[in-house]
Amino acid sequence: MAKYDDPRILRAIAHPARNRILSELQAAGSMRAADVARTLDIPANQASFHLRQLAKYGLVEEAPEEARDKRDRVWRMSDDDITISGSEVRSQPGGEAAFAVYQQSARAWGHQLVELAHQEPVEGRIVVQLESALRLSSDEVTEFSADLSAVLQRWRERTRGHDDERRTYSVYQLIQPHPELSPLDQSERDAAQDPVRVIGFGAQLDEEGD
Repeated sequence: MAKYDDPRILRAIAHPARNRILSELQAAGSMRAADVARTLDIPANQASFHLRQLAKYGLVEEAPEEARDKRDRVWRMSDDDITISGSEVRSQPGGEAAFAVYQQSARAWGHQLVELAHQEPVEGRIVVQLESALRLSSDEVTEFSADLSAVLQRWRERTRGHDDERRTYSVYQLIQPHPELSPLDQSERDAAQDPVRVIGFGAQLDEEGD
């Protein structure tokens, strides 16, 4: 797992196209600029530019062993998992502004996923919604998170590669103490007398309180 604290990297991954490229590389393992362009439906030169920018900050790297020849450029993530150190980023010049951009992007992405999950079903598009609650100690949270990561990695290795029968799915995880109801939430619940499912969202950070 790679840990990043450079404000410039936060701005790089806050870009929607670059964030999507990282997701596709994580799922596929490796891709050429032409693969990225086709998947994202963007011009090939634009895909190449975004890949070079991601490489500039050490987020992706070339995979020469997968290239057909010296002119062929194949890209992969430098590390499958990215962790952002919020406090270290904010302590640097320009860090607060970069972190605010990152949070705004992450928040918008979470809202988009929730909205898409509640749209009318579309043929060929499967959406699985899982929400549960567990009683955990701090050590058990770490253990549980590691178990989930191991399952994801096993499936990632099993399904990587280019297969027209597969499409990239977003697996969105959030493990945190259950949020308390605000006074407004409680009054609205009491008035409606109807249970409400609250879906929370937060950026993946490596320290409690961020």
